[in-house]
Amino acid sequence: MIQRKLLQNALIGSVAVAFGSTQVIPRARERGPLVDSAISIVTGGVIKTDTLQAPIAIGPVSKLATALGALQSVVRPLSDSRALTDAFRSYFAYKSAHPDQVRKPFLYFVDYGLASTTPRGYVFDMDALKIVDGPFMVAHGRGSSANKDGIPTRFSNASGSNATSLGLYLAQETYAFHGKSGGQSYGSIGLKLEGVSQGYNDNARARRVVAHGAPYVTPTKAGRSEGCPAMEPSRAQKLLPILSNGAMVFLFAPDARWMQSDPWVTASTD
Repeated sequence: MIQRKLLQNALIGSVAVAFGSTQVIPRARERGPLVDSAISIVTGGVIKTDTLQAPIAIGPVSKLATALGALQSVVRPLSDSRALTDAFRSYFAYKSAHPDQVRKPFLYFVDYGLASTTPRGYVFDMDALKIVDGPFMVAHGRGSSANKDGIPTRFSNASGSNATSLGLYLAQETYAFHGKSGGQSYGSIGLKLEGVSQGYNDNARARRVVAHGAPYVTPTKAGRSEGCPAMEPSRAQKLLPILSNGAMVFLFAPDARWMQSDPWVTASTD
């Protein structure tokens, strides 16, 4: 009881200081969020707007806000302040709409607003809100940048573009991937992807855009793919089976047109 009384006194004092340092303006009798939060704690979680109105309950913190609070400060660098917000919003919105399809709590995130010489890939556990792996190097499509060491600026959903497609993907089955690099054939594990951002990546399966391991991706640099978010072969062997059959992938870039109209980036979350 003594500790609660001390907490009440301290909170009431902080509210008084807030009021004392604030200029009075029209409608100043209305409470702001600072005052309401303090009153909520003091009164046990219920805010009363006045004695004649019913109490207003405080809602829970959203999943999006919780995820950002846990991870945003440790995921650096980011090309844009919206990068993680858009990724997590898309993930939670799709999971809410299709809970039967999102059978694993993992999200493979790539920030293509960063250059290929910068580690820009992560895998998150969205239940535990922790980083499973990252940051690590990830390739982008050769149709997305003229320079192999540059920042991709062109994104396409079209067959033959060899460009990266932005947006949200559902991870599907793994398979034996075969490709070529420097005129030499190589094999690795591949992860098939279903693009669910309509108009932006829903042609991915037909284009054979997959996640896979590639020898042109190393711990210090990433070459260019044909549109695939390729990673180091050893990392692919470890991560892609974890992602398969029910995790999600989100490829971000600060592209204004896409950010304003991707159906999952612009979706509401609870």
